[in-house]
Amino acid sequence: MLKLMLLAAVALTSPAIAARRDAPDVQLQKMLVGLVAGKPVNCISLSGSNSSEIIDGKAIVYRVGSRLYVNEPRSGAQSLHRDDILVTRTIGSQLCSIDTVRLIDRSSRFPRGFVSLGQFVPYSKIKAR
Repeated sequence: MLKLMLLAAVALTSPAIAARRDAPDVQLQKMLVGLVAGKPVNCISLSGSNSSEIIDGKAIVYRVGSRLYVNEPRSGAQSLHRDDILVTRTIGSQLCSIDTVRLIDRSSRFPRGFVSLGQFVPYSKIKAR
């Protein structure tokens, strides 16, 4: 009986938790508030990269200094999950639009797929006049 009640409680709360998470487009818009897009580039420097964040099913956002670079993969974006570990092999010190990124499940450590990167769109703070 206790198991049944516990399963019912989990089933009822899971949709509520999922409903609180914003849609991928909204998550990205919130992240980019107060920033302006620049001209897309093919590569970014990995040596200056501070962090990366995954927008589920949408994009990978790399922080390089005070600038954000949004990469919406050419293929495989639907596989992106916020808890994935990104594994990137590059030749040299740059991450480029021709590179692929393997996705590893954080809890099981099993491969989940990969994405083929697209161009990187830089976003910077709007300069005051």
